[in-house]
Amino acid sequence: MGFLTRREALLRTMACAAAGVIPLRAGCAFAAPLQEPVHGADIDRALRAKVEAGEIPGVVAMAANGERRLYEGAFGFRNMTDGARMSTDTVFRIASMVKLLTSVAALQLVEQGRLQLDEPAANIDPSLATVEVLTGFDPKGVPRLRAANHPVTLRQLLSHTSGFSYPLWDENVVRYLKAAHQHRDLPRRPLLFEPGSRWAYGGSLDYVGRMVEIASGQNLDRYFRDHITGPLGMDDTGFSLNEKQRAREASLHVREASGLLVPQPLEKQVPQTSFAGGGGIYSTASDYLTLLQVLLNGGSLRGAGILQPKTVALMAENQIGNLQAGHMKTTNPALSNDVDFFPGKRLRWGLGHMINLDPVTDGRRAGSLTWAGLFNTYYWIDPTMGLAGVIMMQILPFADDHALSAYRHFERGICRAVKQA
Repeated sequence: MGFLTRREALLRTMACAAAGVIPLRAGCAFAAPLQEPVHGADIDRALRAKVEAGEIPGVVAMAANGERRLYEGAFGFRNMTDGARMSTDTVFRIASMVKLLTSVAALQLVEQGRLQLDEPAANIDPSLATVEVLTGFDPKGVPRLRAANHPVTLRQLLSHTSGFSYPLWDENVVRYLKAAHQHRDLPRRPLLFEPGSRWAYGGSLDYVGRMVEIASGQNLDRYFRDHITGPLGMDDTGFSLNEKQRAREASLHVREASGLLVPQPLEKQVPQTSFAGGGGIYSTASDYLTLLQVLLNGGSLRGAGILQPKTVALMAENQIGNLQAGHMKTTNPALSNDVDFFPGKRLRWGLGHMINLDPVTDGRRAGSLTWAGLFNTYYWIDPTMGLAGVIMMQILPFADDHALSAYRHFERGICRAVKQA
């Protein structure tokens, strides 16, 4: 375990910055290759201690710059019952971390002119032409709906300002779904606000996935293989597993109110005929780190290009103005804790990531990009430091305190080691 090689500059090169792929910022001190190797022993100890204390069952963590892998570690167990140990090729359910892949796919089609960011999304997916805004409930609890004043756009779907919201973090959606069960004529999925007026985390990327399928003529699984995961060699990333991948899969562990972690059976594998852009995919830390390196490099890695540099830069730009992002209050504590990863920090959203406008103490710089998956898988990209990291566990509830503690120890350890190198 530990840092794998001697490190070069954390930004790709000064030429890369000059070309506009990664903007150099004041005070950035990563212009020349670092001459001394750095080691991840402190990170190893911190993550191993989390496992040995019984706080997490197992974890895989990796970090890289735009050129090469800097750190990888695997600790603990895929399943606490049978003793199968974590390895760097362990397969995880990464849930909402598929949203980044879906965002990349949509932006590829934007580059080709087959999708447009600011035209009505209903031009591609007609089901979006009839969405209505929930304005409240009558005294009997029947939802009140009205037509939206503005059409939903792809930009709003990618930035979670479309009006769609998940029931897991929105009491109004929970209430609406209960009413819709009694009143079958109600639309299945309303908007919770006028498009563009607020931020809410929801099923927007499911619609983006459908738009990708319509515009490309391929289902999402095949599109990813042909245009993203295949070209990048992400062979362990997909909506289904073969027998060998299944043998490397980590089990979900549910944390009971007592704090005890209870292993769950592996989910049943069933043939899939439909694919969601917002969840339901498998990957490894190694595969996902490859995608992050591509974005660090402005859209290409080792000769494989999936996006243009200007598109990658656009993904990292605030798309929601002064709207606050990233705060979510749970409606089901068994599935998720309340979410506020960076208390007191200003958070916004780009095209695929959450953005912290303020630096994190002892961690990522301002302008870093991040998101996560329901089973406590997380990633971040720090363009200023030229650094990306991914950490994967399989625990419920989401935003588990012990999982987040492991994540913070990993991030701070990586950033500290990089600064000291």
